[in-house]
Amino acid sequence: MNPNILERLPLPETEIIREILVKRTDQLKQATGIVVGIIEPIGRRVVAYGHLAKGDPRTVDGDTIFEIGSVSKVFTSLLLADTVSRNEVTLDDPAAKYLPENVRMPERNGKSITLLDLSTHRSGLPSLPSDLLAKMVKVKVKDPLEPHADYSMDDLYQFLSGYTLPREPGSEYEYSNLGAGLLGHLLAYRAGTDYESLIRNRITRPLGMPDTGITLSSSMKQRMATGHNATLAPVALANWDGHALAGAGALRSSANDMLTFLEAVLGYRESPLAPALKAMLEVRRPAGQTEIGLGWLIYPTDGRKIALHNGGTGGFRSFIGYDPEERIGVVVLSNSSAPSGVDDIGLHLLNPKLPLANPEPPKQHTEVHIDPKLLDNYTGRYQVTANLIFEITRDGGRLFAQGFAQLPHSRPGDLTGLPRFELFAEGEKSFFARVSDHQIAFETGPGGRATSLVLRRAGRDMPAAARLS
Repeated sequence: MNPNILERLPLPETEIIREILVKRTDQLKQATGIVVGIIEPIGRRVVAYGHLAKGDPRTVDGDTIFEIGSVSKVFTSLLLADTVSRNEVTLDDPAAKYLPENVRMPERNGKSITLLDLSTHRSGLPSLPSDLLAKMVKVKVKDPLEPHADYSMDDLYQFLSGYTLPREPGSEYEYSNLGAGLLGHLLAYRAGTDYESLIRNRITRPLGMPDTGITLSSSMKQRMATGHNATLAPVALANWDGHALAGAGALRSSANDMLTFLEAVLGYRESPLAPALKAMLEVRRPAGQTEIGLGWLIYPTDGRKIALHNGGTGGFRSFIGYDPEERIGVVVLSNSSAPSGVDDIGLHLLNPKLPLANPEPPKQHTEVHIDPKLLDNYTGRYQVTANLIFEITRDGGRLFAQGFAQLPHSRPGDLTGLPRFELFAEGEKSFFARVSDHQIAFETGPGGRATSLVLRRAGRDMPAAARLS
């Protein structure tokens, strides 16, 4: 081994990485398990610390399965690049070309949404379809911020046919889960198959990635990490079965599989996908303060440009990034949806000059008994933001909260109800939720009757202006 190679490698030593993971899990309580994968000129390595679940003696490793959330969008855009390289579609093809004839794809001033617009988040479509929240309520999804209801193709088609674009396609960057999910559906529809089968046949099988997919094999189920919310309470796996927007965030994978993918991306592994992988960075569009290629965000740092994407679901956080010039890459997978995420770890490993975050450990909440008569003081509706009202209700000796949101592009005053969740007392005026990281503190007036509340989520306070009823 050439010692000069070791001297110029920017990636930290394994023990340094392990110390980062120990601090993030044991001291800062941001996950129960984190796995880091590294690919560099001298090979690949995995550094792991923690457990598959809180209280589970099994330790995480390079074969542990995690939800990778929006990192799935990189694979969806790779499908697009591969389909283009096969001369089956072009980037400038209108998305409407690959939809059933009875579905009306929205346009603006005669301009159509193209496949490129969907991949680069310049379609003009919103982050999520406004009717998805209503669907979530119908299927009783527990976390109102977890967009994994059984959203069908018919639901998607109905939304698209009735939607009005706020601007011309291609004119402005706006991150859209809807757009990325639609892209995956269009490519699968054109190929006469489903999204997961297309991913398997064109990407994971050719690259040798047996642990990447939506459906868990029996082996993957045994190695699947348990997701946790920001307070490290276990959460259920995301339900993407039959989901029309699977291309936005449905995949599960392991650090070893993701390193195999990075080997192909960086040219360490021969692959029939090499032309498509190369093409993903050849087309770039402005994306806020940075650029976006096909699926990859291009992040400038210290005279270098790193291609990256992150992901998050109700119980997991993920990061993948690489430096095409230095031919180094990093993947970080965590089984917690803590607000700090893992992006800072990935970026720090790619460029040690970028600092690590120093998040506060989550506050542990303990239920206490209070006089049930006090609960009547808190019932009613509260205006949290211009577009969000919280309703507090009592059912016997239990207190519940439910949000009602004014969704984008809906009619004024047309509110959509979010899933209701139970509140547990940790003081006479303060309550917390167990299914998600919500806390509510009531402010009271004469006689103890609540006049307003403060909603806290992920460490952020959202005071209600006034009680409505």
